[in-house]
Amino acid sequence: MEQPSDVRSGDDAGDTLVRVASDLAGELHTRRHIAQHLGLQSSLERDWGFDSLSRAELFLRVERAFAVRLPERLLGEAETLWDLEAALANAGRATLSRTTIQRRITEGEAKPAPADAGTLNDVLSWHASKHGERVHIVLWDGDDAQTSITYRDLAESADSVARGLRQAGLQPGEQVAIMLPTSDAFFAAFFGTLFAGGVPTPIYPPARPSQLEEHLRRQAGILRNASAALLIAAPETSAVAHMLRLQVETVRAVFSVRELSTASEVWPAFHPKPHGTALLQYTSGSTGDPKGVALSHSNVLANIRAMGQAMEAGPSDVFVSWLPLYHDMGLIGAWLGSLYYAAPLVVMSPITFLVRPAEWLWAIHRHRATLSAAPNFAFELCLNKIEDHSIVGLDLRSLRMVANGSEAVHPDTVRRFTARFTQYGFRPEALAPVYGLAENAVGLAFPPLGRAPLIDRVSRTELAHRGRAASAAPEDCAALEFVSCGRPLPGHQIRIIDATGELGERVEGQLQFRGPSATRGYFNNPAKTRELFEGDWLNSGDLAYIAGGEVYVTGRSKDIIIRAGRHIYPEEIEAAIDDVEGVRKGCVAVFGIPDPARGTERVVVLAETHETDPAALADLRRRVEDAATPLLDAPPDEVALVPPRTVPKTSSGKLRRTSARDLFSRGRLAHRPRPLWQQLLRLGIAAFLPELRRIAHTLGEYLYASWWWSVVVAIGVFLWPTLVLLPGTRRRWTVMHYAARAAFRLMDIQIQLIGEWPKTMSPIIVSNHASYLDGLVLAAVIPGEPVFIAKKELESQFFAGPFLRRLRALFVDRADPEGGITDLNKALEAAKAGKMLVFLPEGTFTRAPGLLPFRLGAFVIAAQQHLDILPITLRGTRSILRSDQWFPRHGAISVQIGSPVSPAGGEFTDAALLRNKVRATILAACGEPDAIEG
Repeated sequence: MEQPSDVRSGDDAGDTLVRVASDLAGELHTRRHIAQHLGLQSSLERDWGFDSLSRAELFLRVERAFAVRLPERLLGEAETLWDLEAALANAGRATLSRTTIQRRITEGEAKPAPADAGTLNDVLSWHASKHGERVHIVLWDGDDAQTSITYRDLAESADSVARGLRQAGLQPGEQVAIMLPTSDAFFAAFFGTLFAGGVPTPIYPPARPSQLEEHLRRQAGILRNASAALLIAAPETSAVAHMLRLQVETVRAVFSVRELSTASEVWPAFHPKPHGTALLQYTSGSTGDPKGVALSHSNVLANIRAMGQAMEAGPSDVFVSWLPLYHDMGLIGAWLGSLYYAAPLVVMSPITFLVRPAEWLWAIHRHRATLSAAPNFAFELCLNKIEDHSIVGLDLRSLRMVANGSEAVHPDTVRRFTARFTQYGFRPEALAPVYGLAENAVGLAFPPLGRAPLIDRVSRTELAHRGRAASAAPEDCAALEFVSCGRPLPGHQIRIIDATGELGERVEGQLQFRGPSATRGYFNNPAKTRELFEGDWLNSGDLAYIAGGEVYVTGRSKDIIIRAGRHIYPEEIEAAIDDVEGVRKGCVAVFGIPDPARGTERVVVLAETHETDPAALADLRRRVEDAATPLLDAPPDEVALVPPRTVPKTSSGKLRRTSARDLFSRGRLAHRPRPLWQQLLRLGIAAFLPELRRIAHTLGEYLYASWWWSVVVAIGVFLWPTLVLLPGTRRRWTVMHYAARAAFRLMDIQIQLIGEWPKTMSPIIVSNHASYLDGLVLAAVIPGEPVFIAKKELESQFFAGPFLRRLRALFVDRADPEGGITDLNKALEAAKAGKMLVFLPEGTFTRAPGLLPFRLGAFVIAAQQHLDILPITLRGTRSILRSDQWFPRHGAISVQIGSPVSPAGGEFTDAALLRNKVRATILAACGEPDAIEG
């Protein structure tokens, strides 16, 4: 490459650029040794080691050093510092009036799409017909220039693209790859594909010329897996697109949106089915074995509706997003969600955000945005790269929710972001850590709206050795912190399991999910699809625990690295480095470690070699970086070259990346190697002890479950004939009390009684219902001779019927209104006779945490007879034995005795008020979410 004629190596500008780059490289520690010869001609990626985030930081520092504003396109185009120096001559200063607020873009009446809209096609067509002139999208470039797209604009441009696709021979159900940047063309191409009956498959466009070969290799693998029939690309990337076509035999042609829009032939409208495929979403990072998540129209719409319910989304909202449109969070969460709810979307290029993160916040300010979303690293970028003087006058008070998701949410990021931006009107409760994955469209768990983030401190020792997220003591400096991602979205379920089944409260395990948004599998990948499913549950690949109905994600059970929202698969990087001469084959481990400074993960390569000469090691390190860079889009953050037999493996020779990560994090790699026998012994123990603990834990769980059921059977064999034959209700209840308490002692389940029984017992007791165990718990703790109100189905059962009748239980019919009134009258007569009635007004229970709605029966009786109600709250029974789970877990139970609640009167409305008051008391004490709200 020739040096520009107006640039000299000794120029002040060139020296300043090199100094800025050198300082940044030294701070980031992306290279162990910054060579003295690096300069204007050196590659920003290969030589300086700058990834996308590092390049963005370099741009910011250059702009500050020269007091200029560089074109944002340079972030993707610049290959060397020379490219930046050439741009400095034409760079100008920004003169935007930042505090100006745009005219509201939500003016005019609008409604969300109707609930019976079955497809995305229906949604856009409905909006175009009902309020076609309303602004749907504002394309904002950050320089006070914007383009508005109405619903009618989008529908018409999509229809033009659809005609072109049909004319090009696209058949219904065929995949159309869309390789476009954030632009009006992307939106038209996406819906044009749907209108033509195709399946849109977004892939990301080439970022930099230096990555062209790797980009082609990666995208070709995706296109082959997707069996893409056509490819839509931007005119400026047509050369790349045609090269892709040559590599993928299924791709018949390449078009731009402009070319497709010239077709004049009219084709009949295509009407997809709700369960037909709406799009293929490919998870980023994998080249060798691409995974395309197949999502139906009903999957996508179910997720949008569930998220919208959690966010209370509507036409008065404005969503600001810089997220890439080929990413599920940007495509579904930001765009298609905004489309459904008729909420205008202000969308900016991801490059704009990376170069100048303050533009995201100013876009929120200028458009009075109420909603937004970003991965954790974006919040860190705002904290670290935005200077106070650049956001003077910023106002973030309009925000109702900003979702933090797509990668691990760091507690410190949450605290620091809310603390800093509070002075700009940002409310802590607007920051919403969420959890989701492409296999569930995008969202799976959201926190309650208007609640500040919850951060849980747990004992590191308890979690590491026992898998229990026990609360840490305040003085525990080694405690771990996890951020709650909220509760499952409406209609969706989450469970935490291990080898024995579903786990209880605060126990770490594998997170599984199911619901209407869940994919039916990976496209053209039956092997990965089989791994994804366990019955009708899907494996997330994440570790988590549940506390108080809230989901806390603790890590990944897989070895995927997530850097700046992108998934990186270690296996393919290890395979590439394996081929580097000087590296021991099969002795390379790649893993991620937290990078608090950037709010994401650093990529570390651990490679064994026989080399010891410093010069040879330096050359080998460079070659390792060169092998990894095309797959990472940047060099790895750290390359550790270690002696043979350093990389930990299992006895069968499999890499133990978690152990390698631990060795690296504790600085154990620099220690001199121990003798071979010591290494083998330590590795053997390290590999054996976790497996031994796992086996012991599983065996213990099975032994406890066997003992638990033995106790149940033994107590049942004693109780049933005793209560059937024993005369006198008082005697039967005395036996019942003692037998129930004995059962829990034998099961090693402690029952903690919180509060005291009133001296004069209330005639009506109301308790929550979470498990099959609840009746036995109440029988163990309630004094006297209570009358349990049981469901009618139990009366006819061979064992339960006689048993409950001898305890004078009353049976109610929940299904038959006429019979239910008769049963209510029986309970009313019992109350008049002075009996102590025990109601479980939820009527049933579920496997998921949550207090269900209360039936009115107990409260009508209390209101009519002017009787007090004593609320009783049970905690812990669901974790021990939950619905649809017959594998008991060890745990503890608490029974909280509330204060008696009196009815205000005898009317029906008084009964409803009494129910609400009692339910609120139990809800506050049960430690579970409100199932009515969820």
